[in-house]
Amino acid sequence: MTISATVLGTLCRPSFIVAIAAVAVFVGPTSAHKAPHTPEQLKLYEEVLMEEVRKGDLLFHGDAATAKQMNVVLSNTGMACAMCHPMASDTHPQSYPKFQVETSKFATLRDMINWCIEKPNQGEKIEIDSEAMKALEAYITWSNSGSVLVPGKH
Repeated sequence: MTISATVLGTLCRPSFIVAIAAVAVFVGPTSAHKAPHTPEQLKLYEEVLMEEVRKGDLLFHGDAATAKQMNVVLSNTGMACAMCHPMASDTHPQSYPKFQVETSKFATLRDMINWCIEKPNQGEKIEIDSEAMKALEAYITWSNSGSVLVPGKH
């Protein structure tokens, strides 16, 4: 099914959106990842995830050896993330991205991780795409498994 440029040009924006939604309903979901994963792939995926969660858990709970190994300074106050957020509670990763009052701007979970490192913990901001950030994000998200995803919720 194709829609000509003439037809598209005559549709107003709301009508165009409705037309696209109708096409999506009739055509169905995209074909990405239709092939089922093998048990071996699933096992590998789980192992990789849990290794990141393990590293993030150590960082989150203030393990100095892991922080040193990953070349990060998450705190200069002696505080660890877990002192304010035991077991990553009250981190609400499912609510990001959203407007964050503490920063007075739209923020991602990674932005807030860095805010906590820099402000209350007086540590050194870590690179957004660093292994340490990925590990912390993996741990926080994994710890909140089962939470309903509601981006933007306060």
